[in-house]
Amino acid sequence: MRSILVLMIGLMPAIAVGQTISTSARPDAVAVTVYRDPDRSSDRTFDLSWLNGYALISETRRVRLLAGESELRFEGVAGGMIPQSAIVSGLPQGIVERNRDAYLLSPGSLLDRSLGKRVHLRRTDAAGKVSEQEAVIRSGADGAVVLQTAAGIEALRCSGEKGTLIYAEVPAGLSAKPTLSVRVRSAQPIEANVTLSYLATGFDWQANYVAQLSPAGDRIDLFAWLTLANGDETGFDNALTQAVAGKPNREAVEVQEPVTQPITLKCWPQGTTTDDLDVEQFVASEAPPPLPPMAAPERGGDDSESIVVTGARVALKARQENLGDLKLYKMPERVSVAANSQKQVAMIVQDGVKVTTAFRQRVAPDNDGFDEPATRTLVTRNRTAEGLGLPLPSGGIALFATFAGRPILLGEGNLDDLAIGEDVEISFGKAPGVSGRLIEVSDGRYALTVTNDGPTPILYEAEFKDDEGRINASVRLGKRDGRRLWTVTVPANGRRTLTYRYRPDA
Repeated sequence: MRSILVLMIGLMPAIAVGQTISTSARPDAVAVTVYRDPDRSSDRTFDLSWLNGYALISETRRVRLLAGESELRFEGVAGGMIPQSAIVSGLPQGIVERNRDAYLLSPGSLLDRSLGKRVHLRRTDAAGKVSEQEAVIRSGADGAVVLQTAAGIEALRCSGEKGTLIYAEVPAGLSAKPTLSVRVRSAQPIEANVTLSYLATGFDWQANYVAQLSPAGDRIDLFAWLTLANGDETGFDNALTQAVAGKPNREAVEVQEPVTQPITLKCWPQGTTTDDLDVEQFVASEAPPPLPPMAAPERGGDDSESIVVTGARVALKARQENLGDLKLYKMPERVSVAANSQKQVAMIVQDGVKVTTAFRQRVAPDNDGFDEPATRTLVTRNRTAEGLGLPLPSGGIALFATFAGRPILLGEGNLDDLAIGEDVEISFGKAPGVSGRLIEVSDGRYALTVTNDGPTPILYEAEFKDDEGRINASVRLGKRDGRRLWTVTVPANGRRTLTYRYRPDA
């Protein structure tokens, strides 16, 4: 760390004296709009190292320029910046050219860009004695680091002594942060606020729903987190943040990744005689694993800063607005979208949504011996009359109920993008307490028996897969999506049976 600090301090006077480079180290204000991965499925979790959404980033920066032509450097942009999308506004005479500086400051890139240059070599022997001398770098980071000193040619750290290289300056073209540079002209010295806007890859977002089922099983309290993911090495502090639902038309582009390089020391004739260079700790590390989704918000509590749901009240909630055919969700206040991390805020709070709980099975009418649990499915419509009537972005959903005063998980499912007015059907997996059994009682005659081990009556639906044959049932069957359907209410701790004759078409 000490060596890096030395060379960064050495860089600052060069910029001040040369008067040819103007650097904006950070934005004064930033806004981040995140767009979802268009191919994201509702049951997929985030992988911060492989996010296929993107973001529109708009930064406001205060810059100072000298008269004439100079280089203006915007440090701290997103590493996944798409350079061709960058727009700089607010400069009186515009820009001459722009460049995405691809090489980041790292031990390997620093060494490679210093070939043939003098550096300061500090050695420490086994007894702890320190000696210093000048050296010239003759080979780069790939293999043995060869130095030339007054005593001759040698490989760094192959003598058994620890050696540290100290650089006088940062070579041109290297930056400690992802950087966009532009060539600008100005007729006179100016100080101005400029806006830098660009697209960047490596972002995504999704909705995470929590549903609390009422004791009667006919309503749910629905809550949703809006979860933002930033897989970029750059974070954005105190940002105006929003998310867009929908699929805007956009063509894929290839983004050049920032280049960092470690140092691998090799000595001859075999192996190294000591540890690796200390500066290897400055190589960018891999992204940490993604955070798990946040738990459901607790009811009550005294912390006014947290997300608290009591009835229809919520402390912090994203605001929904229309954006043409798209939906825009704005964070209620500025937030920090940290590097390689996730951010969550309340998105939807809808209490008392009317639902029907159905236990469904799809059955082949001649499948003798069929015996399986039914699937718990919540059914409603996305209308105001049912307590909804708002766009529902896709995402995972967890269903809870209360038993003996404590919440229990009934199941997890997935919700697809749903517009206002659409049917809502969410499956939460098998319900062991409700099962259907099909047996052939005689040649071509079948009995489908459903049992309910629960303390309350349930609605059961059996949808027959094969519509090519003829089914003559003991009761009139309905239809759904062209398939024959048996719907029946099964009493608590009871059973119901459908008998029918099935004749497949020849």
